Amino acid sequence: MSHTLAPADAENLRKRSVVDSTENCLDPEHHHRFPRLQTQHERLCVGPQHPELGIATPSPDASHHFCHYTPKCFLAVHRGAHGTSARSTPSRCGEEGWHEGTSKTTIRADNEVEAHREANNYKFGFRKWMGNVTERPIENQSEIIKELYNDLSVVNPREGSVFTAGNIAYIFLFGWWVSLFYILICPVMFLTILGAPYGKLCLKMAWYFIWPFGKSIEKVGDVVNRSSVKRTNCEIIPQDKDNEDLGGDRDCAPLLVSSPLPVELPVPTLPLKPTSNHWCRISTYIWLLLGYPVLAVVHSLACMLSWLPVFTIPVAKLNSRILTTVLLMAPEDVQVQKLVKTHVSETRVILCSYQAFNIYYYKYTVQGINIFALNLLPLVFITLIAGYTDREHNYFSGETTFAIAITSIIPLSYYIGMGIASISAQSNFAVGAVVNATFGSITEITFYITALLRGHRAATKCYEEIVKAALTGTLLGCILFIPGICMTIGGIKHSEQRFNSRSAGVSSALLFISIGGVFAPTLFSKTFGNLVCESCSTIPGNGSVPFICKDCHYDSTQTDPRLVLSHIEPLVYTISVLLPASYLIGLIFTLKTHSHIYDIHISDCHAGHAHGQYAQDGTSTHNPTGEVSTDHRPCTNVCINSSIIAPDHVATGNPVVHWSRWRALAVLIFATVLMACCADLCTENIEPILTNSSISQYFIGVTVLAMVPELPEIVNGIQFALQNNISLSLEVGSCIAVQVCMIQIPLLILFNAFYDVGFVLVFSDIHLWASIFSVIVVNYIFMDGKCDYFQGTALVVVYLILLALYFFAPSPRSC
Repeated sequence: MSHTLAPADAENLRKRSVVDSTENCLDPEHHHRFPRLQTQHERLCVGPQHPELGIATPSPDASHHFCHYTPKCFLAVHRGAHGTSARSTPSRCGEEGWHEGTSKTTIRADNEVEAHREANNYKFGFRKWMGNVTERPIENQSEIIKELYNDLSVVNPREGSVFTAGNIAYIFLFGWWVSLFYILICPVMFLTILGAPYGKLCLKMAWYFIWPFGKSIEKVGDVVNRSSVKRTNCEIIPQDKDNEDLGGDRDCAPLLVSSPLPVELPVPTLPLKPTSNHWCRISTYIWLLLGYPVLAVVHSLACMLSWLPVFTIPVAKLNSRILTTVLLMAPEDVQVQKLVKTHVSETRVILCSYQAFNIYYYKYTVQGINIFALNLLPLVFITLIAGYTDREHNYFSGETTFAIAITSIIPLSYYIGMGIASISAQSNFAVGAVVNATFGSITEITFYITALLRGHRAATKCYEEIVKAALTGTLLGCILFIPGICMTIGGIKHSEQRFNSRSAGVSSALLFISIGGVFAPTLFSKTFGNLVCESCSTIPGNGSVPFICKDCHYDSTQTDPRLVLSHIEPLVYTISVLLPASYLIGLIFTLKTHSHIYDIHISDCHAGHAHGQYAQDGTSTHNPTGEVSTDHRPCTNVCINSSIIAPDHVATGNPVVHWSRWRALAVLIFATVLMACCADLCTENIEPILTNSSISQYFIGVTVLAMVPELPEIVNGIQFALQNNISLSLEVGSCIAVQVCMIQIPLLILFNAFYDVGFVLVFSDIHLWASIFSVIVVNYIFMDGKCDYFQGTALVVVYLILLALYFFAPSPRSC
């Protein structure tokens, strides 16, 4: 039985439903007075104001019988008159210490563990980490991320052509030679007579692999069954009486619902699926003996070659599905057909591919591990095997071994960073601080100590100069390059970005203290040391002409050894105590006594938003420093200053962490051991580069040895800047620079005190003036609390100028 409505009546009722539901959804008092009514409103408060949901409103000019689909229920909070997003009142935590230069920052977290990780990013001395440490449900991801994890078994309605540049490149890179192997195996299977069905399958697959896009592979029985099912229609059942559950408010009752009455529909009888017995045939085992092994090698090779470049992972998924599913099916069950564009609903098939290239695969992760770090992991083991088994360089030259060893440090640095972030996010503040202080600088310290040991055994000062150049290069890169590249890339996307000038001022002050302490022995040596020249000459018989001296420098080690023992060494030890003490004072200041300068709030707004989005209060959409995204549901802000997180306000539940604390600790220890091995191979094979290369050793230390281990940090800083969180981008570089001066250098001095490797904290002039100039420039840039791509470009240009200075500088005398 069914009821019909006139077209005009249906349109009026639909408009009335939208208006009433919108008014009730926007009235918070109405929800408290009628809690049960809210449930009904949530089903109907989505109307024309939310076109992004893609809800099709039936046209009254169409048929009188149409189907209404109830959308996903959620509560909507609309923007204000000026386009600013509706927000809850922020917490007043720390407001008594608020100053004009401080900006409130709201971060969104999916669960308490992610909230801890986000909060740790803003803590002084903690390593900044961009990636998730917990698994995030795929339904909460954006459509781009969902596409990355597609298993190629769903036919989705798509727009656009499959004739893209990436798909065309697939033919020349993979398609032709994979198809060629199928063509070669085809006559072999026909010659066996019993394997003729698999010969036909090879022909079918050869044609498929030439151009697999826009085609699907399905099982014959599934195609027949799906074509036998027809869609039924829904009917309009108007409300005949008042709904007592709604408190007598008839206007809030749903107008268009599916029929609650049992309706008997004729269901066609589906044919029984025939049971496949191809595993009992002789032809199957002929195929497994002659055809499948060859194709297994071919598809495995194609998987590896397409997986390593990352962006062609869809090709790897395609070959994997063919190898593990299609080639093991009965040949008569495999059906390849072209997809029609009129297909409007999702359908499950065995295999369906639309693209061979996807640029967004740089976001792809496996168990939380970024795909690039995962693909570089085999290189670490190749480096260890090649480096320790081929010490005579019969197969690999010293330069090649050094190159792969220094590259292997990149994924190991990533794993150490992820391990630190995982442990810190699942532990309290004390444990997180200890882990960051212990393992935060382990990458650089490992390399520096192995280089000093190598130089001590070789009785040369060249390795010490390389270590000092690497220390200076890390300072210059973190002070100039990392902030500069982040400002440039972030400024191109967001025009102008603002950051917390108070926290930047703290970092700048610590940088001044660090540079002053590290280079104090150098200034002392230049003041009280002797000027030594390598060679001086004059014209014989002409006393009026002054001496012409070359390669002059201040030297306090050869002329007066007592100066070193009685003055410089005590000064160095004093500084090695004062610098860590200053670091500890900075921790207490920023995390305990004056934590309000960061004023970070956790917002439980994960539904409908990409993870890791940031917002600043008091801004509007037309301001480039304002909201990154708009809220579609009320947000609960939680003040997390002083590492306090209120679990009652953050998304609760038991999040699934990628790495548990014990697993993360095991990864940290294992990665540290591998890091020590790779660092040893680097220092062992760097000698040919130092002796045979025409490039200055200063330049090698400042660039390659200093910045390669910091590549994961640079990527994190750029990602923060792209999300309009330039504050964390700047903190990435400042945190590393402060740790180099206040933790790494004191540790090297402590190591030299127990095991004398001849390390003296006296730098050359080029390191001294380059570092001082860099700190002055970056503090001038940070004064106003805002930045753009021009200021970022200025920092990068200054960095490149200093690199040019190092490139053309003569090599150290000891090298």
